Amino acid sequence: MNLIGQGIQDACDLLKLHAVASEWPAIADKAVAQQSTLADFLHALLQVELSARQQRTQSTLLKLAGLPAVKHFSDYDFAFASGAPRKQLQELTSLAFIERAENIVLLGPSGVGKSHLAISLAYLAIQRVIKVRFLTAADLMLQLGAANHQDPLQTYLKRSVLSPKLLIIDEIGYLPFGRAEANLFFNVIAKRYELGSVIVTSNLPFSQWATAFADDQTLTAALLDRLLHHAHIVQISGNSYRLKGKKTAGIFPVIPPEQTRSTELEAVKDGSILNYRFKG
Repeated sequence: MNLIGQGIQDACDLLKLHAVASEWPAIADKAVAQQSTLADFLHALLQVELSARQQRTQSTLLKLAGLPAVKHFSDYDFAFASGAPRKQLQELTSLAFIERAENIVLLGPSGVGKSHLAISLAYLAIQRVIKVRFLTAADLMLQLGAANHQDPLQTYLKRSVLSPKLLIIDEIGYLPFGRAEANLFFNVIAKRYELGSVIVTSNLPFSQWATAFADDQTLTAALLDRLLHHAHIVQISGNSYRLKGKKTAGIFPVIPPEQTRSTELEAVKDGSILNYRFKG
């Protein structure tokens, strides 16, 4: 390496321009071959550095997000999941709901792809350099409980619950919460209300959510009031994709379509309490 080359390398190391340091010779050769202007050459160098930094940021955000796997929206099997509202879900991939601090509630029986859709939206957000955090409801309660007993709860809430622009809470209703846990969960939803987006998935219709929150009707109503005020409710009906092969082989019974049709939600607001009526 000549003296000028070494000087460029040293300057790039000092300024932490790692992509420029490795790519500038090839970009310089290309600029000479194409007789590009100095401005074009400088622009190409800066774009390489910006692209590399964005990729590093995306990689860091992906590690911190806690996604159980990488899922893509394009891989969701709408042909099998005929009960999934494709147009509504497609519109949500614009991620405009995050900028508006709106929520998404994915409802449906086990195996219809609620978690897949939530993870795919989270991955899209990471690709757009948006901070995301994914937790199952059970893990969230464990971490909140530990923080409440060992560390200042507000510190944990600020770092892990309020900091991400998008928080995903998966599998609400699979395990019931005790009263203390229900209160902590309400605290999470209340803290993020109109400040950050939440995606939740559940196999329970809203009329049964109280059973997951210590049978506390008042707390559940207050929680739903905040969660659903600015929310996109996505009702998914159908059979379990995980049992697809067994049903084809006749090992597992297929649920008749009339038993898996979407639930119609009517929310009637009465002060701070929401009454939900469901029509099968």
